[in-house]
Amino acid sequence: MGKGMSNQKLTLVLCGATLAMFGFGFALVPLYDILCEQLGINGKTSTVAAVPPTAMQVDKSRTIKVEFVSHISAGLPIAFEPQSKVIKVHPGEVVRTAYIATNHSQSALVAQAVPSVTPGLGATHFNKIECFCFNQQPLKAKQQAELPLLFYVEHDLPDSIHTLTLSYTLYDISDSVDNTNETFASSAVPEYEMQGDAL
Repeated sequence: MGKGMSNQKLTLVLCGATLAMFGFGFALVPLYDILCEQLGINGKTSTVAAVPPTAMQVDKSRTIKVEFVSHISAGLPIAFEPQSKVIKVHPGEVVRTAYIATNHSQSALVAQAVPSVTPGLGATHFNKIECFCFNQQPLKAKQQAELPLLFYVEHDLPDSIHTLTLSYTLYDISDSVDNTNETFASSAVPEYEMQGDAL
């Protein structure tokens, strides 16, 4: 009987420890966000459009290399690539580029892009005037869309930073969209139907 009680006690302790570790894992996410925000190293870019610079001079004495990277969540039947993998820009210069997304599946879906900038210290100096990441991206079956990005890098980007890497990860959010038909009807994404296997 003593041995059975000992096993029960051990089981309870182990279950309690497991729950505590699970809870600690959940607590780490907001703690990490707060710490990174305070230190300015989170790499997250703004989720709202920046105001276009009106009187800002372009600093042609300095060139920043901006690299563009794309990722898709596992199993997403989409090709997702930047139009240009690298662009050299001057601080204060407004630059337009785009990513190309192609839905290879036989059904419509809605995607959402989540951006990040590396190094994290550069994120607050990278301003998006227009970005496809601000909106959901409806894609019909076999549709290809050009997703625009308009940005500039601020003058006060630390001198130690010569390269910024802008990375977008594309997620399928179709299940969380309330009315897919309305989403497609109100979409302003230009579409290009795929011609057979040409794309």
